[in-house]
Amino acid sequence: MYTNAQRNRFVLILIGFLTLLSLLLIKLIFVQLIKNFHFKKLAAKQHLISIEIPTKRGNIYDRNQKELAVTLNMNSIYAVPRDIKEKEYVAGLLCPLLRLDKGFLIERLSRDKGFIWLKRQVDDVTAHKVKALRLENIGVLKEGKRFYPKERLASHVIGFVGVDNEGLEGIELLLDRYLKGKEGLKLVNRDAKKREVFHLDYKIVSPQDGYGIVLTIDELIQYFVEKELDRVFNKEIKCKGASVVVMDPNTGEILALANRPAFDPNNIQDYPMDARRNRTITDMFEPGSSFKIITASAVLNEKVVDLEDDFFCENGEFKIFNHTLHDHVPHGRLRFREVIEKSSNIGTVKAAMRLGPERLYRYAKLYGVGSKTNVELPGEIAGFIRTPRLWSKLSITAIPMGQEVAVTVLQLACAVSAIANNGILMKPRIIKEIMDSKGETIKDFKPVALRRVISEETAYKMKSILKGAVETGTGQKARLDGFSSAGKTGTAQKVEPNGTYSHRKFVASFIGFAPVEHPRIAIVVVIDEPRPFYYGGTVAAPIFKKIADDTLRYLKVEKEKIMAKGNERVITAED
Repeated sequence: MYTNAQRNRFVLILIGFLTLLSLLLIKLIFVQLIKNFHFKKLAAKQHLISIEIPTKRGNIYDRNQKELAVTLNMNSIYAVPRDIKEKEYVAGLLCPLLRLDKGFLIERLSRDKGFIWLKRQVDDVTAHKVKALRLENIGVLKEGKRFYPKERLASHVIGFVGVDNEGLEGIELLLDRYLKGKEGLKLVNRDAKKREVFHLDYKIVSPQDGYGIVLTIDELIQYFVEKELDRVFNKEIKCKGASVVVMDPNTGEILALANRPAFDPNNIQDYPMDARRNRTITDMFEPGSSFKIITASAVLNEKVVDLEDDFFCENGEFKIFNHTLHDHVPHGRLRFREVIEKSSNIGTVKAAMRLGPERLYRYAKLYGVGSKTNVELPGEIAGFIRTPRLWSKLSITAIPMGQEVAVTVLQLACAVSAIANNGILMKPRIIKEIMDSKGETIKDFKPVALRRVISEETAYKMKSILKGAVETGTGQKARLDGFSSAGKTGTAQKVEPNGTYSHRKFVASFIGFAPVEHPRIAIVVVIDEPRPFYYGGTVAAPIFKKIADDTLRYLKVEKEKIMAKGNERVITAED
C-alpha cells in the first residue's frame, strides 16, 4: 500500500507532467495555428524560390512570311540575394566578367529578394565563365533576345523592343499584347545546401509563346524603295529627310514604307530620336501642287468644270483680293486638263472659285484630309484643314493649290490611290494576319472600302489628266520603261517661324500610280528641304520612276506597247 507521502509525490509529479504537457500543447497550438503562416513563409523563404520562365516573343514576317524580326535564345545571369553571405566577394568575382560596376552589383546583391537579374542577354563565353565560378545562389537562365536580320529594312514599320522584350515602337509596340506571349513560373525547392530538389509537388506554370505577325510589306519591294533612298539621300540630293510609301490602290495594302534618316533596331542606342521617327505618319506638311488632285477631281465631279474648258492664266501673274498669284512658268490660255498637267496655280484657283469653299472643304474631308487614316502604326497624326467659316478671304486662293492645309505622306498615298481605284477610298493596311506558333491563322485583316470619293467617270478623267502630267507636263521624269504612269508633282514652300513662306526651304513631292488603265501600285515620294534643286518634278519624280520600274517587273505586270498616234501615245497590252 502506498503511504501518504508516496501518494502526494505521485500527485505532484502528475500535476507537473500535466502542466508541462498543457504548456507544450499550448505552444504547439500557437506554432501550428497562430504562427502557422509566419513559419510557412519563413520556410518558403529559405527553401523555395520562384523563377520566371521566359516566353518566346512571336516573329514578324513580310507578306511572303520572310522573317523581319525573330527571337534568339540568350543567357541571362540571375542571383538569389537574400541567401548570399559574402556579397562583396561575389560582386568582386562577377564585375570583371559581367563588365558591371562593383558598387552596382553590391547594391543588387544587397536587396532582400529571392530572385533578381544581374545582367540580361550575355554571350555563351560569359555564361560559361560565370558557371565555372560555381558560386552558390548565382545562376544562368536562357531567355529570348530580339534580333532583326534585315537590320534597317522596314525599321520604321517594325519598330524595336527594350531589354525586357516589351515593344517600344512600331508594330512591336502596337501589337505587343499579341507578340510577347505569357511568361511561365517555376517554384524551386532547395535543400539545406541550396541545391535544387525535384519532387512531385513541383509547381510549374508553362509559358505561352507569342503570336506571329504577318505584314502586308513585301520585303523585296521594301528593298527597292530603301535602295533608291540610300542612293539619293544626302548623296545625289542633300535634304533633311525623305519618305516613300508604296500601296496597292485596290486593297489599301502597304507594300513598302520607308524614311530617311533610318535606324538599325539591333543597335537602337546608336541612333538619335530624329532617326526613329516614322515621318510618313508623324509629320505633316503643306502639300503644295500635289493637293491639286483633290481640287481638280472636286470641280470635275461637281461638273462646274470640264476637261476642255478654257482658262486664261494671266501670263503667270494674277492680282486678286490685293494679293498676287504667280505660276512658276507663265501661261496664257490653257484647257483645264492642261492647267493640272502644267500645274498652273492661277488656273487651279480660278476653277476652285467656281466650286466655292464649302464644296472644296467637303471633298478634302472625303479624301481624308484632317483625319487619321487609322493605319496599324503608333503615332499617327490627323493633318490639318480649317472649316470654311474660319477661312480668310484669301483662303480660296491658297487651299486649292495646297497652302493653308497640312497632310501626311500616308494621307497623300490614300488620296492618289482613291483615284487609281476608280474613286473608292480604301483603308490603308499594314497587317495581313496574326498566326499562332503552329502557323495557323487566328486573325486576318480584309480590305476595307471606306467610301466613294468621286464617280468612276471623274476618276477616269483624272487618270487622263495625271497621265498627261507625266507625258507632257511637269512629271515627265516619272515616265516608265514599258509601262504607262500617271501622277502629279508638288513643290511647297515651308513656313518660317515668323509665319512667312520661305524662299529657301521647300518640300518636293511626286504622287502617282501605274499602269494607268489597271493600276497595281500607287507611290508617294516626299523630300524634305532638298537642295540645290527643289522642284518635285526634278527630285521626286525620278525616284518614283526607279521604284515603279523595279516593282512592276518584280510583280510580273504585263508590259504595254506604247505607240505614237498624232500627239497622243496609245497604250495596248503587250503580246
